[in-house]
Amino acid sequence: MKLRHLRRARLSLSPLQRTFSTSKSTNENDTHFITHISDIVRGNLSWKIAFNDPSISSTLKPHHVEQVLINTLHDSKLALRFFNFLGLHKNMNHTTTSFAILVHALVQNKLFWPANSLLHTLLLRGSDPKFVFEKFLESHKQCKFSSTLGFDFLVHSYLQNTRVFDAVVVLRLMLGNTLLPEVRTLSAILNGLLRIRKFILVWEVFDESVNAGVKPDPYTCSAVIRSLCELKDFCRAKEKILWMESNRFDLSIVTYNVLIHGLCKGGGVLEALEVRKSLREKGLKEDVVTYCTLVLGFCRVQQFDDGICLMNEMVELGFVPTEAAVSGLVDGLRKKGNIDSAYDLVVKLGRFGFLPNLFVYNALINALCKGEDLDKAELLYKNMHSMNLPLNDVTYSILIDSFCKRGMLDVAESYFGRMIEDGIRETIYPYNSLINGHCKFGDLSAAEFLYTKMINEGLEPTATTFTTLISGYCKDLQVEKAFKLYREMNEKEIAPSVYTFTALIYGLCSTNEMAEASKLFDEMVERKIKPTEVTYNVMIEGYCKAHNMDKAFELLEDMLHNGLVPDTYTYRPLISGLCSTGRVSAAKDFIDDLHKKNLKLNEMCYSALLHGYCGQGRLTEALSASCEMIQRGINMDLVCHAVLIDGAMKQQDMKRLFGLLKKMYDQGLRPDSVIYTSMIDAYSKEGSFKKSGECLDLMVTEKCFPNVVTYTAFMNGLCKVGEIDRAGHLFEKMLTANISPNSVTYGCFLDSLTKEGNMKEATDLHHEMLKGLLANTATYNILIRGFCKLGRLIEATKVLSEMTENGIFPDCITYSTIIYEHCRSGDVGAAVELWDTMLRKGVEPDSVAFNLLIYGCCVNGALDKAFELRNDMLSRGLKPRQILQLQKV
Repeated sequence: MKLRHLRRARLSLSPLQRTFSTSKSTNENDTHFITHISDIVRGNLSWKIAFNDPSISSTLKPHHVEQVLINTLHDSKLALRFFNFLGLHKNMNHTTTSFAILVHALVQNKLFWPANSLLHTLLLRGSDPKFVFEKFLESHKQCKFSSTLGFDFLVHSYLQNTRVFDAVVVLRLMLGNTLLPEVRTLSAILNGLLRIRKFILVWEVFDESVNAGVKPDPYTCSAVIRSLCELKDFCRAKEKILWMESNRFDLSIVTYNVLIHGLCKGGGVLEALEVRKSLREKGLKEDVVTYCTLVLGFCRVQQFDDGICLMNEMVELGFVPTEAAVSGLVDGLRKKGNIDSAYDLVVKLGRFGFLPNLFVYNALINALCKGEDLDKAELLYKNMHSMNLPLNDVTYSILIDSFCKRGMLDVAESYFGRMIEDGIRETIYPYNSLINGHCKFGDLSAAEFLYTKMINEGLEPTATTFTTLISGYCKDLQVEKAFKLYREMNEKEIAPSVYTFTALIYGLCSTNEMAEASKLFDEMVERKIKPTEVTYNVMIEGYCKAHNMDKAFELLEDMLHNGLVPDTYTYRPLISGLCSTGRVSAAKDFIDDLHKKNLKLNEMCYSALLHGYCGQGRLTEALSASCEMIQRGINMDLVCHAVLIDGAMKQQDMKRLFGLLKKMYDQGLRPDSVIYTSMIDAYSKEGSFKKSGECLDLMVTEKCFPNVVTYTAFMNGLCKVGEIDRAGHLFEKMLTANISPNSVTYGCFLDSLTKEGNMKEATDLHHEMLKGLLANTATYNILIRGFCKLGRLIEATKVLSEMTENGIFPDCITYSTIIYEHCRSGDVGAAVELWDTMLRKGVEPDSVAFNLLIYGCCVNGALDKAFELRNDMLSRGLKPRQILQLQKV
């Protein structure tokens, strides 16, 4: 019975099985065991129960599994189940041969997914690819599989595991054993090599495969052409294509596009055009890739006109250009400065629905904004919105910042509102732009509101935020608020920049706190923050205004020592400072010295010198300096002409005045409102009202419209000579021209009324000024002087009380006027009492005030008080009049 069963088992073994198993086991027990296992696999018995039998589990070895797999080749799914069962439940360490047998079997039966999975598991072992291939080749031969696809799958598996070189090893072993890979396998390897930039290996593998008999497709041909292009071996690339054509390889537009791309990338766009021209001869047509590649090629060599022509041709043919091509062309035009061409192209392509990417769109909007072409920028924004191109915070930030810089804050805020409506998160940048805009154009309350809103939104202010606000406060002379922000900035550990320090220094210089400005300048240097030319210019101008010219010139030397280059903003205050301290000749020498050093000054510097000469009545020297200025290549501007004209008028030198006007006309300039106003003022002061009227009429004829200062200058002259009615007619003319009067305008009439002693009308007029918020210290002083002149001290004192109640602060002139009247009426006690009140209020007396009270005390016999006042006056650095140089007997 046993002998018959064994004989049946032997007969059931195929010749292939007997051949394959000879190397594994030659004894009959092994054969019987394999047969038994095969029966179990094919039978209905539970594998789990069967393989739990110790006689099986202890005997089963990997080479037995190989034989069982061979026995089940006809049912590869069953073989796979058996293979996986042993791996999962019996921890069987399968041999590479088992993997190879099963992969070949599965692929033969088109079970590709499980075959791929098996290969992935096999490759995780890290075996040498040569060893793996040998086992695959051995099993393929022994089992006589008809398909070689298993080898292709092995190659693909290596590629999927990014083991490109191992894939090349297997491919070369296949070629060496006359196993031709599928063309897609070759294509996959070549593209894998391209990804890791092994370009030489690409064409080597391609040549080896073709020589072995692989028929390449367009993609494999394209891969080898690309490798040669990447190596910049364009001659060989073109030769390779000619060789492919002569061998009748299947080439498509793809291969030629690769060559065109390579040539364009290498700057050979004209050669690429030649390739394009040859396509028709080969029976091929350009596609969208051809056109877009050439467009980008023209962009690379900055031949944008040719790029636009190709883009137009492509659109006419109905091709949809890629975003990259549109973006490249638009951005190229923008970078070259052809903003209008870039804009026109975007608008034209936009009609067909072709758009550049958001980055390029934003860059073009930014360029248009910088070129102050805001209308076009807004149109692009609307196009983006209408075509559903998603805008981002950058788009809105550009527009908001641009409108803020031009003072169009209402438009900027409307864009800010739209940004929030579009659901785009708020960032610090639009807030900084809006805050800067409001600070720049004087609306600090709006800037403060935005700052608070920004904090409430959870946004942290930056150095730019703080510096912008600090600069705004300093320009508005709110220096205390600026330093409060500076302290907050330090508390938040936000490092101040040179711009922060420069803004603060400007604020201190503007309020004449030069000692504090100097300390802050030193602090900046201690913090290793290098001052810029602007910082030095601010400090120099501050010292010049304070008449500390020695310190100003020290800073100029320090500036030069630190390698900074002074400019006209440095020299102008120095020239102006020398002139204002009476050193006009020194200012002229300074200018001449700069000229010798070939440092070109501008009109501002010379206008300061001309103003200095004219201020001292040295018109001839001013005219001589203006001639030198022209000789040195600097044109006289309106300001320079205005200074000389004003100087001529002050000296009543009408001949020179008309000569200057003629020169100005010859230069193609026309007097502006400042020059006309100066002339009207000069004529009015000398009582030449006919000439003032003619000048005003000429001003209107020349379309240089008079302003409130012009009318006020004319009216002031009329009021001073008692021509109130004529001044009144001029006042009505001004109102008809929609020009609002200011406090100075009303002050002319007020002064005339008080001089006439018409205090009722003067008081009524002043009440009207109060209602219009035009009353100020000067107008109150006129009213008080009028009452005092009439000896009506009670009413004058009452006006002083009303003045403080209305929030208008008296000055030294206010108090001095009433004090003098007390002295004149013999009431020295009241005068001294008011003097003490003035000091308590923090009003600094000047030399006139001191002299008036001292004189009053002397006249009324209060010599002790007079000496006390003189000593106080001397201690303040003020000098008493000669007549009051008293000595105590």
